[in-house]
Amino acid sequence: MPDQIAPVGILGGTFDPVHFGHLRLAEEAADACGLAQVVLIPAALPNLRDAPATPASHRLEMVRLAAQGNARLAVDDRELRREGMSYTVDTLSALRADFGATRPICLILGADAFLRLPRWSRWLRLFELCHIVVATRPGYELERQAEAHEELDAQWRLRQVALPALSGRPAGGIARLEIPLLEISASDLRARMSRGASVRYLLPPAVVDYIAVHRLYGIQ
Repeated sequence: MPDQIAPVGILGGTFDPVHFGHLRLAEEAADACGLAQVVLIPAALPNLRDAPATPASHRLEMVRLAAQGNARLAVDDRELRREGMSYTVDTLSALRADFGATRPICLILGADAFLRLPRWSRWLRLFELCHIVVATRPGYELERQAEAHEELDAQWRLRQVALPALSGRPAGGIARLEIPLLEISASDLRARMSRGASVRYLLPPAVVDYIAVHRLYGIQ
């Protein structure tokens, strides 16, 4: 029996700014799914939310600083280099070409993003390209929430697998990952910084220092 190829994880977002919630999610997914690496992909122009106010160059550099020194993390700027909206299906198509047909790819989503999946561009195509790992807090009733979305519920029932099974094939599964709850949000961090409140111990120190040097988020 041939050796299985370790899966790679994909974690996208505006990262405005990147914080310990993002990084802890990457670590939890890497442990639970046996990921060889988690690729952090900053979005340029998300389709279903407002464009980030912080320039892409700053967001990219903050992600690079956050990932520095962690061999499990890689940073990919392809969405920032691509013109127009950042569609995940396009990014996954390019990554599938890079990683090859047999490498398992795991797209890591929070529960809220997963429940909005039917609004994404060509969302059913994602299952041909990757697995989806849905991160929830312990006790979160994901199944009940998914039932409210008929198309999504059908995919959930069809494709749900245990996390270890994701390494057995390149794409097509949905697995649930329960992680400790870290109540950190980028919008809250931006609000804190705009009023001069401390964000230390919510962001990596290198990111805190970068924000201060470049006077981002209203810091004077």
